[in-house]
Amino acid sequence: MASKKIFLRRKDVDSFLPQELRAEAVMKLSSVFVNRQPLKGFDYEDEKKYLNGILDVDPANHEWPKFAKTFWADLTIPVGFEGVELEIGKDESGNPIQIMDFIKYNFALRHPHTALSKEEMDKDYKKRFYIQDTSKDDLKKNIQVQVKKDADKEFIKLSSDAKAMKWVLRLVSDINPDTMSREQIENMLYDVKEKQPKKFLKIATDKQLSMKAEIEEMVSAGILRKIGNQIVFIDEILGDTLDNAILHLKDKKNSSKLTILRAKLKELVA
Repeated sequence: MASKKIFLRRKDVDSFLPQELRAEAVMKLSSVFVNRQPLKGFDYEDEKKYLNGILDVDPANHEWPKFAKTFWADLTIPVGFEGVELEIGKDESGNPIQIMDFIKYNFALRHPHTALSKEEMDKDYKKRFYIQDTSKDDLKKNIQVQVKKDADKEFIKLSSDAKAMKWVLRLVSDINPDTMSREQIENMLYDVKEKQPKKFLKIATDKQLSMKAEIEEMVSAGILRKIGNQIVFIDEILGDTLDNAILHLKDKKNSSKLTILRAKLKELVA
């Protein structure tokens, strides 16, 4: 048996009402009609499979369509302040553990007023309910935790390398690290790591980190120019993006150009 529980939750009712009244209010997810037929939670074959034993007639009975139509038309799910918990798991034989919960879940899943997340519901005024899968929420949260942990590890490694810290700071901000103390650089990188761990981690682990930082330094020094995303040397476009510019400069046939750029940079920062 594999239990799986989700919550059907509602949008908060009008905020002008006192909080205690909002908490007691109940919203109903009720039937809607699609092409003159009540919305169904299943296609025809699954309807016969899952409503068999729920309706008062057998699927083979000629009155099955009428009973099924009435069932879907009458189906209503009251949703209070704390939402409705639905068991949607299946047993070893593949049968729903709680058949009515399973039916309500599939009905809600297809309903035009139901969103698959609170974020989706908040973006669409037509949505008044959303499905909360706590297992997905836990997974999403844990992914964020792992990113934060990895960013912390990279920050610790980075802190022992003053040059690498400057490289990263050039790429995560518009600030010239050459005008800052080591402590200022480290503090700023810590703030970026805390607020944007994913961005920090991506840049800190970039295999082209040193080259990208070098090009950004050339831009800051006025040796290269940035026009939008393009990297330009005098009147020559080295690349439409930073990555393309790196590919261009690393090409063996352009090695002399890279040597010239590095010499110009050395003269300016000497």
